[in-house]
Amino acid sequence: MIEVSHLSKSYGVFQGGRGARGAQKAVDDLSFHVDRGEIVGFLGPNGAGKSTTLRILAGFLGASAGRVRIAGHDIAEEPQRARAQIGYMPELSPLYPEMRSGEYLMFRAELKLIPRAKRRAAVAKALSQARIEDVERVMIGHLSKGYRQRVGLADALLGSPPLLILDEPTAGLDPNQIREVRELIRGLGGEHTVFLSTHILPEVEATCERALVIAGGRLVAEGSIEALRARSRAPSARIVARGERAAIVAIATSVAGVNSASAEPATTGGVALTVDFAADGDGAAITEALVAALVGAGVGVREVASHGASLEQVFTELTDTRADAASAREPA
Repeated sequence: MIEVSHLSKSYGVFQGGRGARGAQKAVDDLSFHVDRGEIVGFLGPNGAGKSTTLRILAGFLGASAGRVRIAGHDIAEEPQRARAQIGYMPELSPLYPEMRSGEYLMFRAELKLIPRAKRRAAVAKALSQARIEDVERVMIGHLSKGYRQRVGLADALLGSPPLLILDEPTAGLDPNQIREVRELIRGLGGEHTVFLSTHILPEVEATCERALVIAGGRLVAEGSIEALRARSRAPSARIVARGERAAIVAIATSVAGVNSASAEPATTGGVALTVDFAADGDGAAITEALVAALVGAGVGVREVASHGASLEQVFTELTDTRADAASAREPA
Protein backbone atom coordinates (compact mmCIF):
# COMPACT_ATOMS: atom_id res chain seq x y z
CA MET A 1 0.00 0.00 0.00
CA ILE A 2 2.89 2.37 0.83
CA GLU A 3 6.29 2.03 -0.85
CA VAL A 4 8.95 4.56 0.15
CA SER A 5 12.34 4.37 -1.52
CA HIS A 6 15.37 6.51 -0.59
CA LEU A 7 13.20 9.45 0.45
CA SER A 8 14.97 12.67 1.48
CA LYS A 9 13.80 16.17 2.29
CA SER A 10 16.11 19.13 2.87
CA TYR A 11 15.37 22.67 4.00
CA GLY A 12 17.53 25.72 3.46
CA VAL A 13 19.13 27.24 6.54
CA PHE A 14 18.67 31.03 6.74
CA GLN A 15 21.21 33.22 8.48
CA GLY A 16 20.58 36.93 8.89
CA GLY A 17 19.68 38.78 5.72
CA ARG A 18 21.91 36.73 3.45
CA GLY A 19 19.35 34.09 2.59
CA ALA A 20 19.83 30.35 2.54
CA ARG A 21 23.22 28.92 3.37
CA GLY A 22 23.56 25.16 3.22
CA ALA A 23 20.71 22.79 4.02
CA GLN A 24 19.37 20.68 6.85
CA LYS A 25 17.91 17.23 6.15
CA ALA A 26 14.60 16.57 7.87
CA VAL A 27 14.34 13.16 6.15
CA ASP A 28 17.50 11.32 5.12
CA ASP A 29 17.43 8.35 2.69
CA LEU A 30 14.32 6.76 4.21
CA SER A 31 12.98 3.48 2.79
CA PHE A 32 10.13 1.28 4.05
CA HIS A 33 6.86 -0.35 3.00
CA VAL A 34 3.44 -0.87 4.55
CA ASP A 35 1.23 -3.75 3.38
CA ARG A 36 -2.50 -3.54 2.76
CA GLY A 37 -4.61 -3.92 5.92
CA GLU A 38 -1.77 -3.30 8.38
CA ILE A 39 -1.87 -0.88 11.32
CA VAL A 40 1.68 0.46 11.51
CA GLY A 41 3.13 2.89 14.01
CA PHE A 42 5.65 5.52 12.91
CA LEU A 43 7.78 6.35 15.95
CA GLY A 44 10.42 8.92 16.67
CA PRO A 45 11.33 11.72 19.08
CA ASN A 46 10.10 15.25 18.43
CA GLY A 47 11.93 16.66 15.41
CA ALA A 48 12.84 13.24 14.01
CA GLY A 49 11.10 13.88 10.68
CA LYS A 50 7.76 12.14 11.28
CA SER A 51 5.43 14.98 10.25
CA THR A 52 7.60 15.90 7.26
CA THR A 53 7.44 12.29 6.05
CA LEU A 54 3.66 12.15 6.48
CA ARG A 55 3.17 15.40 4.57
CA ILE A 56 5.20 13.99 1.70
CA LEU A 57 3.20 10.73 1.76
CA ALA A 58 -0.06 12.69 1.72
CA GLY A 59 1.07 14.83 -1.21
CA PHE A 60 1.17 18.12 0.69
CA LEU A 61 4.94 18.48 0.50
CA GLY A 62 7.42 17.66 -2.22
CA ALA A 63 10.45 15.46 -1.64
CA SER A 64 14.00 16.53 -2.37
CA ALA A 65 14.88 13.02 -3.54
CA GLY A 66 13.45 9.52 -3.61
CA ARG A 67 10.13 7.99 -4.55
CA VAL A 68 6.78 7.40 -2.84
CA ARG A 69 4.14 5.08 -4.28
CA ILE A 70 0.63 4.83 -2.83
CA ALA A 71 -1.37 1.78 -3.96
CA GLY A 72 0.94 1.59 -6.97
CA HIS A 73 0.66 5.28 -7.89
CA ASP A 74 3.71 7.54 -7.76
CA ILE A 75 2.83 10.55 -5.58
CA ALA A 76 4.90 12.88 -7.80
CA GLU A 77 3.87 11.52 -11.21
CA GLU A 78 0.22 10.64 -10.47
CA PRO A 79 -0.68 12.94 -7.57
CA GLN A 80 -4.45 12.86 -8.06
CA ARG A 81 -4.66 9.08 -8.30
CA ALA A 82 -2.34 8.63 -5.35
CA ARG A 83 -4.15 11.15 -3.14
CA ALA A 84 -7.51 9.57 -4.00
CA GLN A 85 -6.32 6.50 -2.04
CA ILE A 86 -5.53 8.53 1.11
CA GLY A 87 -7.44 9.86 4.08
CA TYR A 88 -5.08 12.25 5.89
CA MET A 89 -5.56 13.54 9.42
CA PRO A 90 -2.91 16.14 10.34
CA GLU A 91 -1.98 16.78 13.95
CA LEU A 92 -4.02 19.99 13.91
CA SER A 93 -7.04 19.42 11.68
CA PRO A 94 -8.03 22.65 9.83
CA LEU A 95 -11.63 22.69 11.01
CA TYR A 96 -14.04 25.62 10.63
CA PRO A 97 -15.47 26.42 14.09
CA GLU A 98 -18.46 28.34 12.65
CA MET A 99 -19.70 25.28 10.72
CA ARG A 100 -21.74 22.39 12.07
CA SER A 101 -20.04 18.99 12.05
CA GLY A 102 -22.26 17.48 9.37
CA GLU A 103 -22.14 20.66 7.31
CA TYR A 104 -18.35 20.69 7.41
CA LEU A 105 -18.16 17.04 6.32
CA MET A 106 -20.55 17.71 3.42
CA PHE A 107 -18.29 20.58 2.36
CA ARG A 108 -15.24 18.32 2.58
CA ALA A 109 -17.02 15.57 0.62
CA GLU A 110 -17.60 18.05 -2.18
CA LEU A 111 -13.93 19.09 -2.18
CA LYS A 112 -12.95 15.42 -2.35
CA LEU A 113 -15.11 15.08 -5.49
CA ILE A 114 -17.44 12.51 -3.98
CA PRO A 115 -20.43 12.40 -6.39
CA ARG A 116 -23.37 14.51 -5.22
CA ALA A 117 -25.71 11.51 -5.08
CA LYS A 118 -23.32 9.68 -2.72
CA ARG A 119 -22.27 12.53 -0.42
CA ARG A 120 -25.01 12.17 2.19
CA ALA A 121 -24.36 8.43 2.55
CA ALA A 122 -20.60 9.02 2.69
CA VAL A 123 -20.99 11.62 5.45
CA ALA A 124 -23.38 9.37 7.40
CA LYS A 125 -20.88 6.48 7.22
CA ALA A 126 -17.98 8.68 8.35
CA LEU A 127 -20.05 10.07 11.24
CA SER A 128 -20.90 6.52 12.30
CA GLN A 129 -17.31 5.22 12.02
CA ALA A 130 -16.02 8.14 14.10
CA ARG A 131 -18.95 7.75 16.52
CA ILE A 132 -20.04 11.37 16.29
CA GLU A 133 -23.60 11.04 14.95
CA ASP A 134 -24.82 12.80 18.10
CA VAL A 135 -22.95 16.02 17.23
CA GLU A 136 -23.80 16.20 13.52
CA ARG A 137 -25.76 19.44 14.06
CA VAL A 138 -23.45 20.95 16.68
CA MET A 139 -21.14 23.85 15.82
CA ILE A 140 -17.54 22.64 15.69
CA GLY A 141 -16.47 25.60 17.84
CA HIS A 142 -18.70 24.27 20.63
CA LEU A 143 -17.19 20.78 20.64
CA SER A 144 -14.61 19.46 23.10
CA LYS A 145 -11.14 18.76 21.75
CA GLY A 146 -11.88 15.04 21.77
CA TYR A 147 -14.91 15.52 19.54
CA ARG A 148 -12.99 17.88 17.26
CA GLN A 149 -10.35 15.17 16.85
CA ARG A 150 -13.13 12.79 15.87
CA VAL A 151 -14.45 15.25 13.29
CA GLY A 152 -10.94 15.34 11.82
CA LEU A 153 -10.93 11.53 11.78
CA ALA A 154 -14.35 11.48 10.10
CA ASP A 155 -12.96 13.83 7.46
CA ALA A 156 -10.10 11.39 6.79
CA LEU A 157 -12.63 8.53 6.53
CA LEU A 158 -14.84 10.26 3.94
CA GLY A 159 -15.16 8.15 0.83
CA SER A 160 -13.64 5.10 2.56
CA PRO A 161 -10.05 5.59 1.33
CA PRO A 162 -7.99 2.39 1.56
CA LEU A 163 -5.14 4.21 3.36
CA LEU A 164 -5.42 6.37 6.48
CA ILE A 165 -2.46 8.55 7.48
CA LEU A 166 -2.89 9.84 11.03
CA ASP A 167 -0.48 12.34 12.57
CA GLU A 168 -0.59 12.37 16.41
CA PRO A 169 -4.32 11.53 16.52
CA THR A 170 -4.56 11.66 20.34
CA ALA A 171 -2.39 14.74 20.97
CA GLY A 172 -3.80 16.84 23.80
CA LEU A 173 -6.63 14.47 24.71
CA ASP A 174 -7.50 13.31 28.21
CA PRO A 175 -7.14 9.60 29.15
CA ASN A 176 -10.78 8.75 28.42
CA GLN A 177 -10.65 10.45 25.02
CA ILE A 178 -7.36 8.71 24.22
CA ARG A 179 -8.90 5.32 24.99
CA GLU A 180 -11.89 6.07 22.74
CA VAL A 181 -9.73 7.16 19.80
CA ARG A 182 -7.49 4.09 20.19
CA GLU A 183 -10.56 1.86 20.03
CA LEU A 184 -11.66 3.64 16.88
CA ILE A 185 -8.28 3.12 15.24
CA ARG A 186 -8.14 -0.57 16.17
CA GLY A 187 -11.58 -1.02 14.64
CA LEU A 188 -10.39 0.41 11.32
CA GLY A 189 -7.78 -2.30 10.75
CA GLY A 190 -8.53 -4.72 7.93
CA GLU A 191 -10.92 -2.44 6.08
CA HIS A 192 -8.26 0.28 5.98
CA THR A 193 -4.49 0.38 6.08
CA VAL A 194 -3.52 2.71 8.93
CA PHE A 195 -0.19 4.54 9.16
CA LEU A 196 -0.03 6.20 12.56
CA SER A 197 2.61 8.72 13.59
CA THR A 198 3.20 9.36 17.28
CA HIS A 199 5.83 9.73 19.98
CA ILE A 200 3.42 8.29 22.60
CA LEU A 201 4.62 4.71 22.99
CA PRO A 202 1.54 3.22 24.72
CA GLU A 203 -0.39 4.40 21.66
CA VAL A 204 1.62 2.08 19.45
CA GLU A 205 1.50 -0.85 21.88
CA ALA A 206 -2.29 -0.48 22.16
CA THR A 207 -3.12 -0.10 18.47
CA CYS A 208 -0.36 -1.25 16.13
CA GLU A 209 0.84 -4.59 14.80
CA ARG A 210 4.19 -3.27 13.58
CA ALA A 211 6.29 -0.16 14.04
CA LEU A 212 8.97 1.87 12.29
CA VAL A 213 11.38 3.92 14.39
CA ILE A 214 13.19 6.95 12.98
CA ALA A 215 15.76 9.30 14.48
CA GLY A 216 17.54 12.14 12.75
CA GLY A 217 15.41 11.53 9.67
CA ARG A 218 16.72 7.97 9.27
CA LEU A 219 15.10 4.60 9.85
CA VAL A 220 16.79 2.96 12.85
CA ALA A 221 14.51 -0.06 13.37
CA GLU A 222 11.34 -1.76 12.14
CA GLY A 223 9.38 -4.87 12.94
CA SER A 224 6.57 -6.24 15.09
CA ILE A 225 6.19 -4.81 18.59
CA GLU A 226 7.56 -8.04 20.06
CA ALA A 227 10.50 -8.05 17.64
CA LEU A 228 11.38 -4.49 18.63
CA ARG A 229 11.22 -5.36 22.32
CA ALA A 230 13.59 -8.25 21.65
CA ARG A 231 16.19 -5.78 20.34
CA SER A 232 16.78 -4.39 23.82
CA ARG A 233 20.34 -4.82 24.97
CA ALA A 234 19.40 -4.90 28.65
CA PRO A 235 17.72 -7.98 30.17
CA SER A 236 15.21 -7.48 32.96
CA ALA A 237 13.11 -9.40 35.45
CA ARG A 238 9.88 -9.08 37.39
CA ILE A 239 9.71 -10.26 40.99
CA VAL A 240 6.65 -10.33 43.21
CA ALA A 241 7.72 -10.06 46.85
CA ARG A 242 6.25 -9.46 50.30
CA GLY A 243 7.63 -6.51 52.23
CA GLU A 244 8.03 -2.75 52.36
CA ARG A 245 8.33 -1.20 48.91
CA ALA A 246 11.19 1.25 49.55
CA ALA A 247 13.26 -1.41 51.34
CA ILE A 248 12.78 -3.89 48.47
CA VAL A 249 13.89 -1.31 45.88
CA ALA A 250 16.94 -0.43 48.02
CA ILE A 251 17.96 -4.08 48.25
CA ALA A 252 17.52 -4.56 44.50
CA THR A 253 19.61 -1.55 43.53
CA SER A 254 22.43 -2.70 45.82
CA VAL A 255 22.93 -5.90 43.81
CA ALA A 256 25.80 -5.83 41.31
CA GLY A 257 24.55 -5.75 37.72
CA VAL A 258 21.24 -4.03 38.51
CA ASN A 259 20.89 -0.74 36.62
CA SER A 260 17.53 0.35 38.00
CA ALA A 261 14.55 -0.93 39.95
CA SER A 262 10.99 0.25 40.45
CA ALA A 263 8.10 -1.21 42.43
CA GLU A 264 4.35 -0.90 42.61
CA PRO A 265 1.58 -2.80 44.42
CA ALA A 266 0.97 -6.21 42.83
CA THR A 267 -2.59 -7.14 41.87
CA THR A 268 -2.23 -10.37 43.84
CA GLY A 269 -0.85 -8.61 46.91
CA GLY A 270 2.65 -7.65 47.90
CA VAL A 271 5.02 -5.64 45.71
CA ALA A 272 5.75 -6.09 42.02
CA LEU A 273 9.42 -5.25 41.46
CA THR A 274 10.66 -4.54 37.94
CA VAL A 275 14.44 -4.65 37.57
CA ASP A 276 16.56 -3.63 34.56
CA PHE A 277 20.01 -5.21 34.37
CA ALA A 278 23.26 -3.97 32.87
CA ALA A 279 23.40 -4.42 29.10
CA ASP A 280 26.38 -6.77 29.29
CA GLY A 281 25.16 -8.63 32.36
CA ASP A 282 24.17 -12.28 32.76
CA GLY A 283 20.45 -11.97 33.44
CA ALA A 284 20.11 -15.40 35.04
CA ALA A 285 23.07 -14.87 37.37
CA ILE A 286 21.93 -11.40 38.40
CA THR A 287 18.40 -12.65 39.04
CA GLU A 288 19.77 -15.45 41.23
CA ALA A 289 21.88 -12.95 43.23
CA LEU A 290 18.93 -10.61 43.53
CA VAL A 291 16.60 -13.30 44.89
CA ALA A 292 19.32 -14.40 47.34
CA ALA A 293 19.71 -10.80 48.55
CA LEU A 294 15.97 -10.37 49.06
CA VAL A 295 15.56 -13.68 50.90
CA GLY A 296 18.65 -12.96 53.00
CA ALA A 297 17.08 -9.69 54.09
CA GLY A 298 13.91 -11.48 55.20
CA VAL A 299 11.82 -10.54 52.16
CA GLY A 300 9.40 -13.22 51.02
CA VAL A 301 9.71 -13.89 47.27
CA ARG A 302 6.49 -15.17 45.70
CA GLU A 303 7.19 -15.07 41.99
CA VAL A 304 10.18 -14.59 39.66
CA ALA A 305 9.91 -14.20 35.90
CA SER A 306 11.98 -12.84 33.05
CA HIS A 307 10.39 -9.60 31.94
CA GLY A 308 10.49 -8.47 28.31
CA ALA A 309 11.83 -5.02 27.62
CA SER A 310 9.26 -2.26 27.38
CA LEU A 311 8.86 -0.44 24.10
CA GLU A 312 9.91 2.70 25.96
CA GLN A 313 13.24 1.10 26.91
CA VAL A 314 13.88 0.00 23.32
CA PHE A 315 12.85 3.41 21.96
CA THR A 316 15.32 5.14 24.26
CA GLU A 317 18.15 2.81 23.26
CA LEU A 318 17.43 3.35 19.56
CA THR A 319 17.02 7.12 19.57
CA ASP A 320 18.81 8.75 22.51
CA THR A 321 22.14 9.15 20.70
CA ARG A 322 20.45 10.99 17.84
CA ALA A 323 17.67 12.93 19.53
CA ASP A 324 19.62 16.14 20.10
CA ALA A 325 20.77 16.31 16.51
CA ALA A 326 17.29 15.45 15.24
CA SER A 327 15.54 18.20 17.20
CA ALA A 328 16.95 20.91 14.94
CA ARG A 329 16.21 19.13 11.68
CA GLU A 330 12.45 19.33 11.26
CA PRO A 331 10.73 22.73 11.04
CA ALA A 332 7.72 23.27 13.27
